[in-house]
Amino acid sequence: MNKSWLAIIFLIISNQAMTQTSHFLPQQPPQGSGAINIVVSNLEENEGDMYFAEAERNERNGELNEAVTLFGKAAFEYNSAKQFVRYGEALMRLSNVHYLLAHFNEAEQVVLNVALKNYSKIGSRNGQMESYSQLGRIYLALNKPTQSLWFYTQQGILAKQIGNSSAYIESVLGAANVKIRKKEYALASKDLNRAELLAKSANTSEFKNQIKDARSMLPAVAAAKTTKKSSKKK
Repeated sequence: MNKSWLAIIFLIISNQAMTQTSHFLPQQPPQGSGAINIVVSNLEENEGDMYFAEAERNERNGELNEAVTLFGKAAFEYNSAKQFVRYGEALMRLSNVHYLLAHFNEAEQVVLNVALKNYSKIGSRNGQMESYSQLGRIYLALNKPTQSLWFYTQQGILAKQIGNSSAYIESVLGAANVKIRKKEYALASKDLNRAELLAKSANTSEFKNQIKDARSMLPAVAAAKTTKKSSKKK
């Protein structure tokens, strides 16, 4: 069993242990313990920040295996300090580094079994939306288009609910890439046209290259139809 799998299993077990342990804590701790708990929590959070910053440096330098270890350590420290927003951020970065290493199963497990549960627990719809987007990417890489499309759809639903236009456009582009993989080129072309119109309405060029790259994967006939329809709308 490699180190990355051990780190994931450790995170899952520690997350479950933290939840279970909370049921056995005394409701009224002894006087004076509050200050001690705050100090310990702050130390753990500081440790998490240190590991997180070091992991980012390693990722920028292309030292991805080291980044995996350090993002895992940061996640553990944030969880121990009950800093669950930062815990989620570390988990998502950990998953993304696994994705960059083509460790798609590990990337999936971090999000599906740990990050998504954390965001559901703290009621973070932004975190859930980010998790759905990441799972859409992962399942597409794993050549599981049905699962990928489902998660991109969930991302789009949440993006609409919270009014995040960029995330909604991302979900439409994700769906288009899934349909290209499934060779549903006509449907993919419609999604790309829709993403382009949404980007123009939002006055953003953020997705220009992604739309261009996706269109380059369409067969010549489908691409020609897409260009023709776009020119008519102009």
